[in-house]
Amino acid sequence: MLEIIEIPIELTRFQLPQAVLARLQFLLDRQDEGHTLSHVEQQEAEGLVELAEFLSLLRLRSRRVMKQA
Repeated sequence: MLEIIEIPIELTRFQLPQAVLARLQFLLDRQDEGHTLSHVEQQEAEGLVELAEFLSLLRLRSRRVMKQA
């Protein structure tokens, strides 16, 4: 049985704040430059990447649904 999950349109437009994106970029740049991130920094970076990926998937799926409607 197919289950339909309704997503508020406002949620599909949500984007990470610029400061959060800047923090993620800072952590990734440090890592790329060969600096070792602390365990807390690694967890922070991983969480932010996962959140960014989730929001991207949410936007893509909502666009697909809106095109089908």
